[in-house]
Amino acid sequence: MKNKERNELAVCGFATVKKLEKNHPEKISRLYFTEEKAPLFGGLCKKLAKNHGIYNKVEAKDLEKLSGTVHHQGVVAMIQSPRIQELDSDITDSWAKNGENAVLFDRIGNANNFGAIVRSAAFFGIKNIIIPLDEAQSTITTSSYRVAEGGMEYVNIFSVRSTARLLEALKGKMIRVGTSLEAKQTVKEFALAQKNQKKPYLIILGNEEHGISDVVQKNCDELVIIPWGGMNAGVKESLVDSLNVAQAASVIFYELMN
Repeated sequence: MKNKERNELAVCGFATVKKLEKNHPEKISRLYFTEEKAPLFGGLCKKLAKNHGIYNKVEAKDLEKLSGTVHHQGVVAMIQSPRIQELDSDITDSWAKNGENAVLFDRIGNANNFGAIVRSAAFFGIKNIIIPLDEAQSTITTSSYRVAEGGMEYVNIFSVRSTARLLEALKGKMIRVGTSLEAKQTVKEFALAQKNQKKPYLIILGNEEHGISDVVQKNCDELVIIPWGGMNAGVKESLVDSLNVAQAASVIFYELMN
């Protein structure tokens, strides 16, 4: 939940706030917690006191108001609303040069999916996330921060005005990989075929309902599919259409990063 007057974002969830405390305690301007959680944040309270920050013990209902959710887990930290840097060619050129992989969200609208993918990306060592400036695209919120379970502290999130132009600009510099139910190659088959390649991946993940858009598909170097149980044994279709995008992301990251 955002405080527009103060330009703040509420970060909640025990593990999430603890990771924030460990990596970037300087981001926290105010801290609120229940009596039960108070003994677990003594060190952070001392840091806040030293830097003229604010901390206070409050009731759970107050935390719900601050964060906009009942899933606060007894603690809420207020930080400045994260500034999302606009992506430019200098940044992408450095990725290509240094072999850094990246993930492009193609209108992923659910904040929980956003956070879950960030968590998986951080786990697999992918630190670059790109989101389009599109109303259908979710962004950094209290929910996505909480679901990322500290992953937000390990990734860089960039914005882009046109995914099509970005994909065109990265042609030949990064391997642009998208997912499609019509793809002929499984992600594992593709990963095995790419073992000796030197270029980093740009992994494109699509909208929860529609998948990646047609224009994005046309600008991919490869389209892959996650095989369902029995696919390799000749089973023509799965019992459900597809995995949740966050689940699919974890499978794709695992196959490509190992």
